Amino acid sequence: MDAGPDGVAREEGPGTRGHKFKDYFEFSQVPSGMPGHRVLALLRGENDGVLELDLAEAEPADDDALAAARGRYENAVATCLGVAERGRPADSWLVQTAQIAWRSRILDRLSNDLRGRMFAQAEDEAVRVFAANLRDVLLAAPAGNRATLGLDPGLRTGVKVAVVDGTGKVVTTDTVYPHAPVKKWDEALETLERLARQHGVELVAIGNGTASRETDKLAVQLIKSLAASGGPTLQKLVVSEAGASVYSASALAAAELPGMDVSLRGAVSIARRLQDPLAELVKIEPKSIGVGQYQHDVTAAKLDRSLDAVVEDCVNAVGVDVNTASPALLARVAASGRS
Repeated sequence: MDAGPDGVAREEGPGTRGHKFKDYFEFSQVPSGMPGHRVLALLRGENDGVLELDLAEAEPADDDALAAARGRYENAVATCLGVAERGRPADSWLVQTAQIAWRSRILDRLSNDLRGRMFAQAEDEAVRVFAANLRDVLLAAPAGNRATLGLDPGLRTGVKVAVVDGTGKVVTTDTVYPHAPVKKWDEALETLERLARQHGVELVAIGNGTASRETDKLAVQLIKSLAASGGPTLQKLVVSEAGASVYSASALAAAELPGMDVSLRGAVSIARRLQDPLAELVKIEPKSIGVGQYQHDVTAAKLDRSLDAVVEDCVNAVGVDVNTASPALLARVAASGRS
């Protein structure tokens, strides 16, 4: 299968329409050896109008090999139809008809059939990878019932702060501005120290989004400052914040955290994810957790079924405490229903 620019996508600079597909300009590979993610990438490029895909009988750069391969297929069609040059008046016309049949009908039909089979295999592979990655995330080891300080990093909008107790209940929230353009580093550090001492914080969960590295440095200084002054001993971990914004704006978050600003709910979710990843992530649509590629290129219903099954398998494998589990977690218990 060959891929090349469609004639309007020659510009390859950053920000241009075809830049992310530039590796596939003048690209060819035997279909049987093509990994699923590459198939989906090529098809996406074609759907975006950047690439043109063709099925060729041989490497298009080798004219002699291409002509020889095409001749073999055309001869095979002619043989199948019982057509050959035997000196009869119509033989030449019949041979040409067999050649045209291969080039304009059979090759196109084979190409479409091959595309369909390649997409089906690539789709199955993508769904399997997504499901396996989701399972790993959901079954990540929980930190346990320990008071946690959740930090949702940000620059201009500040770092959102939430403290949750060992059960995940929100104790307090705040916003600090240690980074540019405000740069109130010392004030932010003082606020975090006070919260850590006041609420017996043991863990610091840092979201991995914008300004995560800068916020991690703040957490390092917080830990050192508390250790030097005889305060609580803290451990910090960086937590994926994928889907946190989706949860923050959801009706479920509004019901769980009524009256709380949407931006602060993300910090609460980050803290709870460290305590118990499974219990917190079941509140988010699986596709929003961000553990798979090309999710918009596969059949949505097929992906949804697979991911829902993984979530339910994980919940039922781990089990739930009916006295403390959220409605979202209980709804995933087998035979419990979601009403």
